[in-house]
Amino acid sequence: MSKDFMMKGSDFLGVKYPIIAGGMTRVSDYELVKAVSEAGGFPVFAAGNMPAVQFEEQIDRLVADLNKPFGVNLLTVAPNYRSHYEVLLKKDVEFVVFADTIPSKKDIEGMKSSGARTMSFAANNSVAKKLIKSGIDALILEGSEAGGHIGPVALSILLQDVLLEHRGFPIFVAGGIVKGEMMAQMLIMGAFGVQLGTAFMLSEECTIDDNFKLALKKAHARQAVALQPFDDSHPRIGIRAIKNSGMNKIKDFRENLVSACKQGDSPIEEVYGRLEMKLDEMLCEATEKGNVDHSALMAGQSVGLTNEIKPVQLIIDEMVDSCKKELERIRAEFL
Repeated sequence: MSKDFMMKGSDFLGVKYPIIAGGMTRVSDYELVKAVSEAGGFPVFAAGNMPAVQFEEQIDRLVADLNKPFGVNLLTVAPNYRSHYEVLLKKDVEFVVFADTIPSKKDIEGMKSSGARTMSFAANNSVAKKLIKSGIDALILEGSEAGGHIGPVALSILLQDVLLEHRGFPIFVAGGIVKGEMMAQMLIMGAFGVQLGTAFMLSEECTIDDNFKLALKKAHARQAVALQPFDDSHPRIGIRAIKNSGMNKIKDFRENLVSACKQGDSPIEEVYGRLEMKLDEMLCEATEKGNVDHSALMAGQSVGLTNEIKPVQLIIDEMVDSCKKELERIRAEFL
């Protein structure tokens, strides 16, 4: 029974287990991607806003060293998005994951014409329908419980609003998922698989600074707070991170950008780009320098359920094992 529930997602991704390690800027690097791949999961490399030359070098390294499919996360609001996109058109990458804003139909079709499968986040059912109509190959429903860039809706609502309406279409779910028992329930509802982020930040192979990992170990779910999205007339980028003085800096910086946009001093595209660069700068302070007080400690509310550093292989094995046991428990109880 457990094998059947996991099979469709595993077959779609071309990996052993339908467990996606989400593309986290300055976190999902070569080392983490390789570890997840070797453990049987589906890793996503995070492009962030790295220079195009560096991005191409990393993609070439991954293509040469990995013998299983992996994805590349493209931030559509990043200033270097277009150059990243052009690089991928020439590479043998199996999956491209569009993140932040809705990718254009032209970009979806262009990437598919290069031979890659496309995935994108859907913040609600209207977005999901638009993406499916545009030819997207799979969707990721990420609830607001997640870390980093988030949408405005909880996963429990997205499951009812989107997943149940599009049964059979490849949909993966994310946001607050850590335990295999939850994965089992998502598979039963019709999800092709799950995506984890925060849990893999606490892996031995993750290269973020030890101070950042320690902060994640100590944090409770309520400390992973959300900076609310913009108002309806402006870009809606929500952010979730561990509460610290850095979050106040981000809030002030973003409010100044929005004010300039409303006054006509800055176009929306510039607001997106400048905010993305500021977030990347502050995230770097945490991941590389270990500054946990004045940086962006991006993490989801599942941080309250993760308080131990483990090898990637153990994280995946424990999740798969508990998922299978939960599926068997359900079968024994109801069949």
